[in-house]
Order: sequence, then structure tokens, then C-alpha cells
Amino acid sequence: MMRWLTSHRVALDAMLVRVLREPLSIALNVIAVAIVLALPLLGLVLVASFEPVSGRLASDPEISVFLSLDAKRADALALGVQLRGLAGVAEARFVPRENAVEELRQRPGMQAALAALHDNPLPDAWILRLSREAADAQGAVSLQESMARRISKLPSVEHVQIDSAWAARMESLLHLLRLAVALVGLALALAVIAAVFNTIRLQVASQHAEIEVARLIGATDAFICRPFYYTGALQGFAGGVLALLVVWVVLIPLNTEVAALAHLYSAEFGLDMPAAGQILLFLAVSAMLGWIGAALSVRSQLARKA
Repeated sequence: MMRWLTSHRVALDAMLVRVLREPLSIALNVIAVAIVLALPLLGLVLVASFEPVSGRLASDPEISVFLSLDAKRADALALGVQLRGLAGVAEARFVPRENAVEELRQRPGMQAALAALHDNPLPDAWILRLSREAADAQGAVSLQESMARRISKLPSVEHVQIDSAWAARMESLLHLLRLAVALVGLALALAVIAAVFNTIRLQVASQHAEIEVARLIGATDAFICRPFYYTGALQGFAGGVLALLVVWVVLIPLNTEVAALAHLYSAEFGLDMPAAGQILLFLAVSAMLGWIGAALSVRSQLARKA
């Protein structure tokens, strides 16, 4: 055990010597790795931040039921009794046509258009909120579509509008974003390996004489390779740390603009850095990519010189 620990301590010392010998080269490679790693990390942050918003949009499925213009108020209220009795309806809210046109009049640019109309063009409406339990059991989209078909057959109903298409589009968009981030992350992971591979190759070439002397005095390939492994892992880890810093800096102006946009819609939304566990996993993967690049490079170089 002590021999194993001693060999790794010697490898770490050799790695530090090499880093101090070529600080500029190592620093430039770390910066290149950080830029490459920052891109998929930023993509993951965006997707992870938008997923809760998608969940909130689809968390309470709604159905809008519009009555015909010639429907009487008594018919509208009688319809409300039927709607509240439907299985899966958690809440039914009546929107009189007078309130609807008043809300429309408050919107910019609509006053002149409504003033040109002699009659109220909007019908009475019911807004139904479906229960979360029923939506989970049957599926939000399936429940909305089946209820819409039943409601459209009720008397005085002119049109039924559901938001399932919006929820489906949002989920499809998020799925596409996840796939794009995964593919880009895979491509850039290969770029990190290639960058470390090239750096270690140059280091092995520059230390050819030292490696030959070490072999002559009985050093094993594992002993020779180990410092290069640590160098690659260090570059990957340092690049991951710098990538986190880059993403954190980029999120500052982005969150300012996102907060201003969310305020226009009376909402609160922000882009958050990954959780502590995700950050540790990201750094571990970054170090592993550097280790893989170094291992591929030094083994290929040593095999060529054997």
C-alpha cells in the first residue's frame, strides 16, 4: 500500500514540475478546454431552467367553453351546472360577455376597434380547470381532448378550445433541446479529448530523452505514463472550473434581460446555476475527459517509440 501511495506521490510531483515548467502552454490549453465545456454546460442550464416553466404551464390543464351569441344567460348558467358535474373538472369559472369585452377594451389598440362595433362581439364563456389527479391518470392531452368532444355536444356550446396543443409543442421543443444539447455535448467532449491529446503528445515528444533514460534504469510504462495522466486530468478539471466561472458570468446579463421579459408577463423567471451535486458530476466528467485524452496520447506515443 505504501509503495502504491509513494508511486502516485512521485507522479504528482512530476506533474507539478511539468506544469511549472510550461505554465503558459498549460494555461492556454485550460482556457481552450473551458470554452469548449462552457457551451454544453450553458445549454444544460437553459434546458434545466425552462423545464419547470413547461411543467407549470401544463400543471393545470384548462378548457375554454364559448357559448353561442344568441344563448341566454339562463342557458349559460344551466350549462355551468352540467360542466361542474363532469368527472375531472376541478373548477369552473364563468366569464360574462360584458366582463370579457371590458378586459379586451383595456388592451392597447383595442378601444378604437371595439368603438367601431355597435354590439358586443364576444360570447359568454366558461373556463374549466381540470384536476391534476385526473390529468395524471389519463394524460393531460388525452383528458382535454376527450372532455372537449363531450362538451362540444352540449346545448348552447359554440366552440371548445383546449391548450393541449401548446403543452405538446412545449414538451416537443424541450425534447428537441435536450437532444441537441446531448449531441453538442458529445461532440465537444471529443474536442476536449483531442485538445488534451495534442498537448500531452507535445509533452511526451519534448521529454523523449527523459523517458528513454527512465526506461533504461527499469521504469515501467505505468510509472512513465502516470504523471501524464495526472496532467491531463488536471487540465480537464481546471477547464471545468473555468467553464463554470464563464457560465456564471454569462448568466448575469442574461438574467437581467430575462427578468425584464418575465416582468412584462407578470411572472418570475431566472436562469440558475446547476446544483452542487451536478457541479461535482460536471467536474468529475471534465477531469475524466482530460484523463482519457492523456491516456490515449501517451500510450500511442510510447507504443510508437517501443
